[in-house]
Amino acid sequence: MAHRRLGFWRRFAAALVIPVLKVWTKRTWLNMENIPRSGGVIIVANHASHFDPLVVAHYIYGAGRWPQFLGKASLWRVPVMGPFLRKVRQIPVERGSVEAVKSLDALIEALNNDGVVVIYPEGTTTRDPLLWPMRGKTGAARLALVTGAPVVPVANWGAQDIFDPRTGKLSLRPRRPVTVTSGKPIDLSRWAGATPGRAVLEEMTEHIMHEISGLVGELRHEQPPAELYDRPRRKAGTSPEDAA
Repeated sequence: MAHRRLGFWRRFAAALVIPVLKVWTKRTWLNMENIPRSGGVIIVANHASHFDPLVVAHYIYGAGRWPQFLGKASLWRVPVMGPFLRKVRQIPVERGSVEAVKSLDALIEALNNDGVVVIYPEGTTTRDPLLWPMRGKTGAARLALVTGAPVVPVANWGAQDIFDPRTGKLSLRPRRPVTVTSGKPIDLSRWAGATPGRAVLEEMTEHIMHEISGLVGELRHEQPPAELYDRPRRKAGTSPEDAA
């Protein structure tokens, strides 16, 4: 999709954010050819920092596509912010309610309209002390099984030096190095036509997360853990995001 076809609001959002990112980050973008140039695509990415959605979005935009992220539906009810999110075609997601079915319908519609849907299978920033990807949730697998859309893994590294979720520290220093790479579409053919039961979805998700973890390992020049980190059980006082 040519950027000139984005319309006013999406071009406005890009003009607002990208110049800031070009000053704030020093980018290394690898394997951008793995992002399909057209058609519906599911992007699955690691989530090491609250800053990395901006980094991943910049990478996808640089590949010539418009990223559509999932966000808490409550944000769409905030004055000014809600209408803006709709204008730039982000996708509201209801959590923990029967309304979640409508969220799945919105994702399917986005893919049917040749959208690039970005999903963080972990559901929140990783709780792994060393920031390796942790065990994922099954939403991306379910969406892939229902739609047949290609699932492209994306890994990023460096955003945690801008905002480290472990310390809550934000760095305003310019030109912080960030690296993003993508892999070829994940081969999920062994599950084609399978009923989306719990066991199938968990197997698919495990496979997806190991693909992402392998890409993160390439960026870090380290061997990723053989076992994915499993988040602790929810404790009293933790946020709904942590338990999502």
